[in-house]
Amino acid sequence: MLQFLEATGTANAMGGFTTIIMVLVMLGAMYFVMIRPENKRKKEAEQMRNDMKVGDEIVTIGGICGKVVHVKDDKFVIESGADQVRLEFAKWALSSNETGAQRAKEEAKKAEEARVKAKAAKKAEKAGK
Repeated sequence: MLQFLEATGTANAMGGFTTIIMVLVMLGAMYFVMIRPENKRKKEAEQMRNDMKVGDEIVTIGGICGKVVHVKDDKFVIESGADQVRLEFAKWALSSNETGAQRAKEEAKKAEEARVKAKAAKKAEKAGK
């Protein structure tokens, strides 16, 4: 049978088709392993920068810690140290928002508590019937 396929050239065509399929599978795997997580991180960082508010405790990519005192479209001003030195940074220089992270944790905890209460109420309602 293999000799027949080789004689007609079908084996060669099947080899090329298999190669194309393998390349497509590799590209798909690379997308899900490398590209998609990177895009997700970029979106989260952009969201963190857009959610920055006056009074948030932040850390810049240079390691400067401070409290946000003014937010503009593409810049923000922080107050750092006991001398209350004010520094202006571009928003892309924001590394982490400590206050925002705490706020997010508290909101997640409240949402979880609400979900548990709703589940318990539904269970009690079913038991009462």
